[in-house]
Amino acid sequence: MTSGVITVIKDLVIRAEFAEDAPAINEIILADNAAKSPLLVYSLVSGTTALCLNIRSARDLTKGMSVTRTGKGIEIPVGDETIGRIFDALGGPLDGGEQVNTGKTKDILKLPPRSDIFEGRKPEILETGIKVIDFFTPFVKGRKMGIIGGAGVGKTVLTMELINNIAQSGGGLSFFAGIGERIREGHELFETLQERQLLKSTVMFFGQMNENPVQRSLIGLSAIALAEYFRDEKGKDILFFADNVYRLVQARNELAMIMDQIPNEGGYEPTIFSDIKIFEDRLSSNEHGSITAVQTIYVPADDLSDPAVQMIQHELDATIVLSRQVAEQGIRPAVDLTKTTSSLLSAEIVGDRHYILSVQVQALIQKYESLKGIIAIIGENELSPGDRADYAKAKKLIQYFSQNMHVTEDLNGVKGEYFTREQTLKGVEEIIV
Repeated sequence: MTSGVITVIKDLVIRAEFAEDAPAINEIILADNAAKSPLLVYSLVSGTTALCLNIRSARDLTKGMSVTRTGKGIEIPVGDETIGRIFDALGGPLDGGEQVNTGKTKDILKLPPRSDIFEGRKPEILETGIKVIDFFTPFVKGRKMGIIGGAGVGKTVLTMELINNIAQSGGGLSFFAGIGERIREGHELFETLQERQLLKSTVMFFGQMNENPVQRSLIGLSAIALAEYFRDEKGKDILFFADNVYRLVQARNELAMIMDQIPNEGGYEPTIFSDIKIFEDRLSSNEHGSITAVQTIYVPADDLSDPAVQMIQHELDATIVLSRQVAEQGIRPAVDLTKTTSSLLSAEIVGDRHYILSVQVQALIQKYESLKGIIAIIGENELSPGDRADYAKAKKLIQYFSQNMHVTEDLNGVKGEYFTREQTLKGVEEIIV
């Protein structure tokens, strides 16, 4: 293949000059060092100059070093041998096992061909066993759900509980993409899945906080590429968990700063909208199978109006908002019932009984919020009998939706709980009737 030479090195950004046949965007070129370090072509500055990203943070690159085209993109192994394994952004093993070599690979940045018009199937509700989710944000196969909240309010714990409860029901193949999160959380998830014999139906990808922004920005797409393979080639229904999508935005921001790109009005990288759109659009279903996605979204400074959070939220069918104020009351999961929304909470999907109950509950919660300020001034005893009764019902409902988690049993010694959707609806009826 054609060779070039490194002309500029700025942190993770490399410029390479080619005499002829410049590489394509998203092509991998190899540096002529001992490790043959891969460089990803991000853009073409001119017809012969490529702007590249140093994926592995190789520190022995020098000006004047030769680089060689490969004609290929970032290709990861695909096949049944990947199930039960943990990978990095380039498909390398992170579990101490041998490199997976199936003879088949997939380019993670190559968009799959658009399928024929996908006939919408009858909505299929997946039971999570978590009362507040099954009631307010029903988990529907092939749709996207977001868990939104600031630092330390329980996003990862709730995600781990969902993986535990849904995967144990044997519903398809599970994927987990750890994007820029704490290394400790990755270890805890791995150990939880191992203890519960769930690794045999799970594939994990980790690009944690210790990795450079190139790998953190690619890890989600690597996981999606393998999920697309199992959906399209094996006809699998996929459960896809991403923790944390906001860290993808942060990783792209870091790269934009290194490349001296001018930020947009919100202070984020200029391509934030297209980057999020590409990521979300690939989490889709077609005639071969489905991808059901659960994504956590970190909220900087607990500001739900942050433009990146808003952008991600617009791509979701349901959003579960976790609140610090609710967490301080000792309620777990710390769901803010007034801000949690779902476009799937309709009579056509959940049935008339569930839908009517949800309307009644939301009305009681809204009334509870409006009465709190009045009670703080005049006291609960000054309310009318009807208002007092509704206020009491709302308090019971808020406590009812608190629940012990299976994944925290080892930490607090309290046995986890699982509620069927029927049990949840019956419990709500007993409170509001």
